[in-house]
Parts: sequence; structure tokens; C-alpha cells
Amino acid sequence: MWGPAQQWPEIPGPQKILQTLGSLWLSQTADEKPSLGTSSSCSGSEISCQAKYHGQDTCCFNYPGGQMLQTQFWDVDPSLGPDDSWTIHGLWPDHCNGGFDQYCDSKRKYSNISLILVDSGRGDLLEYMSEYWKDFRGDDNNLWEHEWNKHGTCVSTLETHCYEDYIPQQEVVDYFDKTVEVFKEVPSYEFLAKAGILPSNHDTYDLADIEAALSDGHGAPVVVHCRRGALNEIWYHYNIAGSLQNGEFVAAQPGLSFPESDTLRNDKSHRFVTDGQISNCPSRGIRYPLKRPQNDPTKTTTHGPGPTTPPGAPFVGRGNLVVTTLNQQRGCIISTGAWYSSGTCATFRATKVSENTFSLKSRKGQCAFKHDRLICGPNIHYPTEFSAQDGKLSYEGKATFYADAAPKGWTQSIVYSSEEGHPVEIEISWRS
Repeated sequence: MWGPAQQWPEIPGPQKILQTLGSLWLSQTADEKPSLGTSSSCSGSEISCQAKYHGQDTCCFNYPGGQMLQTQFWDVDPSLGPDDSWTIHGLWPDHCNGGFDQYCDSKRKYSNISLILVDSGRGDLLEYMSEYWKDFRGDDNNLWEHEWNKHGTCVSTLETHCYEDYIPQQEVVDYFDKTVEVFKEVPSYEFLAKAGILPSNHDTYDLADIEAALSDGHGAPVVVHCRRGALNEIWYHYNIAGSLQNGEFVAAQPGLSFPESDTLRNDKSHRFVTDGQISNCPSRGIRYPLKRPQNDPTKTTTHGPGPTTPPGAPFVGRGNLVVTTLNQQRGCIISTGAWYSSGTCATFRATKVSENTFSLKSRKGQCAFKHDRLICGPNIHYPTEFSAQDGKLSYEGKATFYADAAPKGWTQSIVYSSEEGHPVEIEISWRS
């Protein structure tokens, strides 16, 4: 199967253009990461939040966001990521004494994180993120964009002037690379399992035991959050000696954090005021539910991927048409029939036409392929009869559709039924 690093060879991004002109910052082998450098050597760097700011070079000293939070999710509704791993929420630069900045640079607001990573030669990083950095609405790229635009742009050592021979979006790759690197260093599932705390349909646990297991693994206290009495999120706190890119992450006591609503979460999860010991979990009876139906794991269990949940009946009643490309979900079909990666997914109604076929209708009207283009509207008098193939939308026996380019930001992409002249392959699935 083709991986993300092997697709889109025809798209020359700024990194490759400048590489062709002679820049040597990107690696030429598939097994090496690009060589990334900053404008300062950062020798003898002070540790953020342990040293007060007195005019240090903020390319070597993270300020004002000197405390980094590596945040992780345990999502079961819907179930996301491997059964034996937590997933990434983000890497946030908080102030040392409370508060935080957000959306710090509108000029570096990006909506094409996947393409930035692929074009930089980091298909390996994109593949890992596609498995371990998941959005509960199925739009991983939207979550990545949110984390970079809101949090990544506020990391002082990622400012563009901190780079020698700066390559456009180099700092974006650094942010995601470092987030994944730190995530791998705090395997929450393993920390908890070592203490006998495993996902279960029946067992419950004490907060003190959970915090002790995670703190032992991390080397400093952690903050644990629950949702309706069940484990949901963990915050690991760090200070940094040097830059985020190349500095040393030092496990640290949590600072003060003030309430923040993250609109990407349907439970409106908050960042609670904390002195390093406070969480919103009960002291006893905390559930750690299984992600998917299976037998409770034991200490001797080999924790491989669990059985997948059988999909519900596709294309029945009301639902969304979710688009998958580059082996990841990215956006939806909207009410006009176009592919869109921002905003809210349109609701479609699937109506049975024959034993194996159905029609689709949005609020705009019936849907059909007209002159090779998918269109939904009041002028469609003869709707197309679709079918389902392995849970995917199928037309004339084919479950692959095409576009000229993936949508970015507020742009939309037309969906075509034929491949000719349209290089982007997509699949469309049903979400009730």
C-alpha cells in the first residue's frame, strides 16, 4: 500500500522548491529526518520557568510560554486510536505563573498540515499522527491545524527569525515532530498497566493510585481529568533548557492554569485551576473503560490491536458523507455536493430505491453525477442511484472518486466520478 510519503510527488511545496535551488536542510534519504537548526547555539541555556526572564534570547529561552503541557486523551465515545495507547491532544506553551497565549501569529495560520509534512519529506511523521493524534469528529487534519494555529504559533523558539536559512513552514514540522517525540516518552497506558491499572468493563480505581503511577513514570506530578467519572485526559508538564526544537525537556511541577474551553471537544472540556495536585476526578471509583468490546486485558495479555467494531448499516436514514484521502479522514461532502475540509458536515438522507441501491438528498435537493460532477440541488430531477461497496459510497461499481486538489481553508473541491485529469483519489463513507 502506498504510504503518505509516497503520494503527491507532483506537488512542489516551498521546501522542495528551495531544496532544488540548493538548500540542504532536508535529508535526501527516506530513513533520515531533515536536519533542523536554529539561529542560536543556545549553549548553557537556562531552564524556562526555573529562571526568571531578564532579557534572554527568546530563540533559546521559551518565554512567556515557558511551561509546556503534553496532553493526551483516552477516547471511548467514539473509540479512537489503538486499544493499548492513549492519543495525543497537543503540546501547549503556558505561562509559568498562570495564563496562556493563543493564536499568536495570524500570518502563520495554516490549513494544510498534511501537505506540509508530506512535502517536507516527513511522511513517516504523518503516518504516526494519523494513528495516534486523532480528532473525535473524524477530521484529524482539522485538529492538527487547530493545535498549530492556537498553540504552536505561541512558542517563542519557533519564531521564523530563530532559524538560519529559514525554509517556509520549517517550524511547523518541528512543532509536530517534537510533540510526537515527547508523547512517545510518556506512554500512559504502560505507566498505568505497570501499576495494575488496566482498561476494564468492571474494575474501578482510586485517583491516588492513578496519579502515583503516572507521576512515577513521568518524574513529576501530573494532572488527571475525568469525564463523567471516567479517565479522559492527562497533562504532563515540562520546562525546557534551550529551544523547543533541540532543547532538553525537564519534567516539572504543574503551574497555574486558568479555565479554557476547547471548542473542538463536544464536552467543552476545561483547563481547571490547579496547583499541581488538583484534578476533576473523584477520589475513588474512577472508571477506565475499554475502547472497544473485548475481554478485560490482564497483566499477561499481549496488548495488540483489538477487534474492530462492526460498522452499522451504511447509507440508511440520515448521516454525513465523510471523505478519506491519503489514508486519513479529511472533511465532508457539503450540501451542494462539493468536498469541504472546514465547517460543519452537511446532513444527507439516504432513501432506498431498490434492493441494492439508494438515492441521496441534502437540504439543497437531490444528488446526482451530472456531466461527471457530483451536484445536489433543486434542479436534479433524476437522482443518481448509488450503492455501498465495503461500507463506501459506490457509483457504477466504483468506490473511488476524484478531485483536482484537496480543499484548503474556505475553498471547496468538486467531486468527479472519472479519473481523467483529476489526480486526487478519495473515498466517501457514511457516518450516521
